[in-house]
Amino acid sequence: MLPKRINLPAVRKHIGEYADTKATAEERGKIYEELIGFVPPRIEARLNVTGALDPKMVDLQEQMREHAMYPRSFDVKTAQLMLFGMLMMDGSDAAVLHAMAARRAGATGWNCRTRSTCVSCSAACRPRTRARSCWRTSRRARRKRQPRRPDAS
Repeated sequence: MLPKRINLPAVRKHIGEYADTKATAEERGKIYEELIGFVPPRIEARLNVTGALDPKMVDLQEQMREHAMYPRSFDVKTAQLMLFGMLMMDGSDAAVLHAMAARRAGATGWNCRTRSTCVSCSAACRPRTRARSCWRTSRRARRKRQPRRPDAS
């Protein structure tokens, strides 16, 4: 479930107007509309609140996002599917937004289901894998502490 939208008039009244001179809030939101179909509430809040308080930060955040989410080595669909899987693994509510973006970029339901299956398997196996790793580490540490018995070969 997505968070509620912010009250833009209240933000502008109490925090101030969007002040970025490089791009308007609408221009900044356009990429999200193209990618997902709308500007998500959290992004809208970040653009408008941070855009009023620290316009340079908004510009830096958007540059970083663009650099990270549009690598030359992946197409948009692949990048969005990867983000979907990573966010599913974290249990983030933003996973649904990246699934929507992947769908708009051409991913099928099968693509999303296989990612979620991988995540389910990884998430279920994580405690066991972690426990196994801890056990091996503790066993190695115990061996280093204990002197070898003279009768052991």
